[in-house]
Amino acid sequence: MLKRSLLLAATAAAFLSATALGAGAATVRYANQGDLKSLDPYTLNETTTNAHLGNVYEGLTSRGKDLAIGPGLAERWEMLEGGKRWMFYLRKGVKFHNGNDFTADDVLFSADRVRAQGSNFLTRVPKDAKFTKVDDYTVEVTLPTPNPIMHYQWDTWYIMDKEWAEQNNATAPTPASAQTPGHAALNTNGTGPFRIESHQPGVRTVFKANPTWWNDAKKEHNITEVIFTPIGNDATRVAALLSGEVDIIEPVPIQDIARINASPNARTLTGPEVRTIFLSFDQVRDELLSSNVKGKNPFKDKRVREAFYKAIDIETIKSRVMRNLATPSALMIAPEFFPLSKEFTRPKYDPDGAKKLLAEAGYPNGFEVGMNCPTDRYVNDGEICQAAVGMLARVGIKINPIFEPKAQYFAKVLKAGGYQTSFYLLGWTPGTGDPHNVLYDIMGCRDNPQSTRGESNLGGYCNKKLDELTDKILVEADASKRTGMIAEAFKIGNEDFGYIPLHQQALAWGVSKKFSIPQRADNEILFYWARKE
Repeated sequence: MLKRSLLLAATAAAFLSATALGAGAATVRYANQGDLKSLDPYTLNETTTNAHLGNVYEGLTSRGKDLAIGPGLAERWEMLEGGKRWMFYLRKGVKFHNGNDFTADDVLFSADRVRAQGSNFLTRVPKDAKFTKVDDYTVEVTLPTPNPIMHYQWDTWYIMDKEWAEQNNATAPTPASAQTPGHAALNTNGTGPFRIESHQPGVRTVFKANPTWWNDAKKEHNITEVIFTPIGNDATRVAALLSGEVDIIEPVPIQDIARINASPNARTLTGPEVRTIFLSFDQVRDELLSSNVKGKNPFKDKRVREAFYKAIDIETIKSRVMRNLATPSALMIAPEFFPLSKEFTRPKYDPDGAKKLLAEAGYPNGFEVGMNCPTDRYVNDGEICQAAVGMLARVGIKINPIFEPKAQYFAKVLKAGGYQTSFYLLGWTPGTGDPHNVLYDIMGCRDNPQSTRGESNLGGYCNKKLDELTDKILVEADASKRTGMIAEAFKIGNEDFGYIPLHQQALAWGVSKKFSIPQRADNEILFYWARKE
């Protein structure tokens, strides 16, 4: 009890300090279940981190409240030769926070840096794309093959200041596994609507409005300051909102939605999210990192993967864990991004069938395996994993769960950490808003070190036929033919049981009645749209 009291007292002191700092200013005090470890915009390709840094940095493109792609630091562009050549026309008069001018040199520098070793954004810019400076405000990009959706992810490919990076020895990305943070991990210099005044990793980050932001047309906020404090404990986070100590929280625990809506101080914003939560397995190593099966990898056997799938009771997860605030999915993509998704169905929950499959595969008594699970990244992520542990136990599988905060989790399971996982839970929002992103980044083979394909394919699932289709999908101009090819690719993936898609979770933000902010379906909280009423 003493330890908990001291923790709550420390949290309260931080809030009081934040309140005093914001006195007399239009201050938003924001709390998230996760933290902000690194400010390097190429360290962690994760929605919450991208959203934080999207208030500071900007891409050549941007997305509106409806997720429609539009101009950003590039005021316009031309796609030539069917997508083999592009011309980007940059905005003039844009300055970085330190006063440096934004020019084509910064775009070329950022294109090299985002594709360098240690970056977690290798798929943002095609590896074989050649950037050429035509003049200070025109960049030509050429590709060996057409890519008509190349720019769809560039709203979160944030452009950095070449001169600033070189002056501060920050020309290389800071990998998530780095033990010593570099200058760009602790400092920022963007072109966006807010600059970071102070940053204590995992403790507090203070954003100040940029009075010289170029984008008057997009500026809707009247905020002068944002104070971000990570609060991992659900009850503490909700209590801070209800007491008025913070103004916005994300996420709201689903069991607290009604209580917040009944309060006089706050309300809950809810809506569908386009992120898909899923489970998957290590299908590459000859022996799993954490299992009692030695000398072989059970997950290389499709029967074992299918057994795991059939052992998961998705309706119980929906009703009991998610309290019906989730949409079960048969695919690795949300229906908003693929119109034929309704034609796919999940295999039925069948524990007896799962046991039979395990026996056929040579595991009549099951086996043990470790499971990596974040505890502060997705809605009820730890609870979902706990539910899966119990369900798999019923068919003889003993899961040894490893619960970790997202910083430690991602540092281990991503490419920079060596994909150190045997069985894991992850969520994915396609940055392009297109199925190709999932088929390439998540479901594509990662067996070619010269390619960025499969960058976020933690388990190493691989089907060359799917890869061939993915490449054709990228360049196919006929919409009907392309949709059919996408359906065929997902069918291949489903028949391989390389993944266990679970659901699209529902968004739930807690917002003080003193503030308004639009809720985007990609779950990015962007303060240039926030207003104090």
